[in-house]
Amino acid sequence: MSAVYPFHRTATGRNLRVVEETDRGVYWCHMHADAVPGRRACFSMDLVDDIIQYQRGLADRFRAAKGSTLPHVVLASDADAFNLGGDLDLFCRLIRAGDRDGLLTYARQCVRGVHAFHDGLGAGAHSIALLQGDALGGGFEAALSCHTIVAEEDVLMGLPEVLFDLFPGMGAYSFLCKRVTPHVAEKLMLEGNMFSSQEMHKMGLVDVLVPRGEGVAAVEDVIRANRRIPHARAAMHQVRQMTQAVTLDEMMRITEVWVDTALQLGDKSLRTMDRLVRAQERRAANGAA
Repeated sequence: MSAVYPFHRTATGRNLRVVEETDRGVYWCHMHADAVPGRRACFSMDLVDDIIQYQRGLADRFRAAKGSTLPHVVLASDADAFNLGGDLDLFCRLIRAGDRDGLLTYARQCVRGVHAFHDGLGAGAHSIALLQGDALGGGFEAALSCHTIVAEEDVLMGLPEVLFDLFPGMGAYSFLCKRVTPHVAEKLMLEGNMFSSQEMHKMGLVDVLVPRGEGVAAVEDVIRANRRIPHARAAMHQVRQMTQAVTLDEMMRITEVWVDTALQLGDKSLRTMDRLVRAQERRAANGAA
């Protein structure tokens, strides 16, 4: 049976829409379920908290089931964008206030969320990112944390943090280096260019590329393929964790560098962030693709 759970309600709606197909072991997590004109599709603290709380509950259930089936967790979005990254408005306020503790609390919580997808929720789950809209900054980091990235054509991806003299500090370098060389990873981070999903597929940063509107069907194909080889897939998860694991400690140390760098930003960088926030708000209001 499938069940839809309005997991968390806020004054403006829900942050996370969950569809659980427990008979198949497939769990769809749709970010930005509160998508309304003017609401930015970014990682608000409420959204991050909701994702982590749901991840922890799922992990407990998976461990209790003792591997009766290979669970698949799909990270998707109800907004026109997959995710535009960190909450720049919050960043500006915390940086201007010199609030290192507040910025570090946010960053660490984001790291916990993306690391859980990378780690299969600590319970052997297969994580899939479904990109039907743009994935920028922290949104791209979240996609990279998943085991499989399925993207529709003409989706934009990139790490634009260098535009305001910052770097993506919540997993980008660690995850990129599992797919491309460190030189390419640094180039992507320091040049801040945007790439289409077609270009990212050629680079090896998108696993499955499909035409617009076929993303959900492609995810189902991935799940069916895994179902045919459940023991091999489960074993591959173990091998990956032995040889390709990104540790939570590594990510936490990197994000401290990010926080200390962010606190050094001057007025020019903060004004650039302010402009990006306004652009995101206009995009949300217009429903732009």
